[in-house]
Amino acid sequence: MSKELSRRELLKVLGAGSGLLLIHCGPVPPLPGTETDYDWEAHFWGYAIDTTKCIGCNACMRACRAENDVPEGVNRTWVERYRIDAHESVRVDIADKGDYVFEPVAGDVARAFFVPKICNHCEKSVCSQVCPVGASYMSKDGVVLVDHQRCIGCGYCVQACPYGTRYIDPRTHMADKCTLCYHRITRGLQPACVASCPTGARMFGDLKDPKSTLSTVLRQGRYRLLRPEMGTHPKCYYLGLDREVV
Repeated sequence: MSKELSRRELLKVLGAGSGLLLIHCGPVPPLPGTETDYDWEAHFWGYAIDTTKCIGCNACMRACRAENDVPEGVNRTWVERYRIDAHESVRVDIADKGDYVFEPVAGDVARAFFVPKICNHCEKSVCSQVCPVGASYMSKDGVVLVDHQRCIGCGYCVQACPYGTRYIDPRTHMADKCTLCYHRITRGLQPACVASCPTGARMFGDLKDPKSTLSTVLRQGRYRLLRPEMGTHPKCYYLGLDREVV
C-alpha cells in the first residue's frame, strides 16, 4: 500500500462505508493545550447547569465563539428558549444569528424559560464508540476530545451524538465540539462560558474533589440528566430542569 494513501482513501479501502469499524489500538494522542505540570489523572471534570438562573442573555455563546474561533452556522454551546401556552403546547427556539438576542416573547405564552445545551462529555460516549479511526476519545480527566490528526470527517460521531452537540467544521471538514475549553482548564481557568455567565447558571468543577462546589451541589441529588435512557452516563447535570425538556 502506498504511503501516500490518504486517510479518506484508506477508509474506503477498508470498507468503513459498508459498516466496518476500525478499532484504534495506538497510544492516546497528546492533549491540546496542557501545561507540563498538569496532572490529568488528578482530576475528573464535570459540569452543571442551573436552569432557574439562566436569563437567556447568550453571553456564553458569544464567549465560546470568541474563545474557540467557532465558525458561523455551528455552535459548541447554545441556549434554548421554551415557550409554553395555556394548552401546554411547547415551542422551542434559539438565538443563533447576529448578536444572539432573543426576540421578545409574544402571543399566548403561559410561561417561558431557558435551557443551555452543551456537550455532555459522557463517560460512555457513543461518539467515541462509532469513530472508525479513534479520533474521538475521552481523556484521563474526563473530557471527550477530538484528535484532528486522525479525524477523517466521516461524520459518524455527529450522527451518533444523542445531544446534537457535534458538527463538521466547514473550514477544516473535520468533526469538532465543546472541549470544556481544555486549553483553559489545564491552566486553572474556568471554561469561557462559565466565566462569562452573569448569573452563575453554569458550573464547572472537579468530581474527584469532594469539596468542590460541583461535588457539593451534586451530593444534594436534586439534578436531572438529559436522555439518561441512552446509557451514556453524561457528566452534564441539570438543576431545576422542567419536564418538557428532552
